Amino acid sequence: MPAVELLLRSTRVVTPDGTRPASVAVADGRIAAVLPYAAELPPAEALEDLGDDVLLPGLVDTHVHVNDPGRTEWEGFRSATRAAAAGGVTTLVDMPLNSLPPTTTVAHLRVKQAVAEQAVHVDVGFWGGAVPGNTGDLQPLHAAGVFGFKCFLSPSGVEEFPPLDRRGLEAAAARIADFGGLLIVHAEDPDRLSAAPQRGGTRYADFLASRPRAAENAAVAAVVDAARRFGTRVHVLHLSSSDALPLVAAAKAEGVPVSAETCPHFLTLTAEEVPDGATEFKCCPPIREAANQDALWAGLAAGTVDCVVSDHSPCTTGLKVPDFGAAWGGISSLQLGLPAVWTAARRRGHTLDDVARWMSAAPAALAGLARKGAVEPGRDADFAVLAPDETFTVDPAALHHRNQVTAYAGRTLHGVVRSTWLRGRKIADHGTPITGPTGRLLERQHPRI
Repeated sequence: MPAVELLLRSTRVVTPDGTRPASVAVADGRIAAVLPYAAELPPAEALEDLGDDVLLPGLVDTHVHVNDPGRTEWEGFRSATRAAAAGGVTTLVDMPLNSLPPTTTVAHLRVKQAVAEQAVHVDVGFWGGAVPGNTGDLQPLHAAGVFGFKCFLSPSGVEEFPPLDRRGLEAAAARIADFGGLLIVHAEDPDRLSAAPQRGGTRYADFLASRPRAAENAAVAAVVDAARRFGTRVHVLHLSSSDALPLVAAAKAEGVPVSAETCPHFLTLTAEEVPDGATEFKCCPPIREAANQDALWAGLAAGTVDCVVSDHSPCTTGLKVPDFGAAWGGISSLQLGLPAVWTAARRRGHTLDDVARWMSAAPAALAGLARKGAVEPGRDADFAVLAPDETFTVDPAALHHRNQVTAYAGRTLHGVVRSTWLRGRKIADHGTPITGPTGRLLERQHPRI
């Protein structure tokens, strides 16, 4: 074992083999060993005994809209990664849209990396974008280190990131299959959306009717069909409609390379509780009914849904007008995902082993981040320390997001993040980042230093 810089001891360490008492030895920023709790400890420069607080692998959030550069009044690399650190997230992957320019060419990727390089408090990677006309840019972006390619099948909400039609989806899927890439898809069918009533106004029921499950179901079917035809690895983003679960399950059973994610807000919030005019709850696809939520949890437990990630899509307070038709759609939750999911998971009989699998191991595997996602030797020493039985009430003013707008305001959640560690260095303590930007930019399969 190399010289140990840090030992972290806890009676509850969440490992791939289950939760157990252990001492975790850190050397050169990586996990050198996971030792029995009672074992004789090697010499170390520092020892921190966490008592009964739970040592989890740092969360990996593969669905974050940082909006930087170009819309930094909405968010930014510095504020987003501070919020991530405060919430136990040690790695995030930035979405290619809502920034200006969008990440649709290598030149645009380099602009984004230059802005992020000295600003990030956690490790950050990047998705590329698949839009009409950039099929020739996909392989160069892949070679430049993006983790995969996001496309929309319906309007994205910003003009500079238009959706792919059915022919465009097939062209992108075929090209990405050629070099073994990953296609991640916002799956809502535009024809089904156009056929739905579009009333606008303050009533949440009207907004929900405007984004029907049928739109998701049809789009998921199209994505599965593309994966089946071209052999492309595909991933369904922010799955909201439980009706699509059998499609995903059947495709997986057939061997089609498809995976799916859902989000904390779909697992913890329900349509029945959204007040009229409360557009902090607006997102696309939408928060659906309680029965739908129960089915999403069943799909998660069965493995049909692979991971839980935030889809943090913030905006300025002024864009959250009371009209659901006019308000920006997005839930800000980057700092709150772990306690929000744990609060609901514990009530349904799930464990922190499950949460770590859904929110760390599975997203890391999706993006191919082999050094992230688990407390085991060889991985980066990225940790979240959680007091799982303690509660707190969400105060928007205490969030590190640039705009303190959240659908969780006033909610009491279980799980207080005591500290966050990045490669063996404590970067946040009791919800407050305590270091400067020490994160690294990541590229597919290796860090970009």
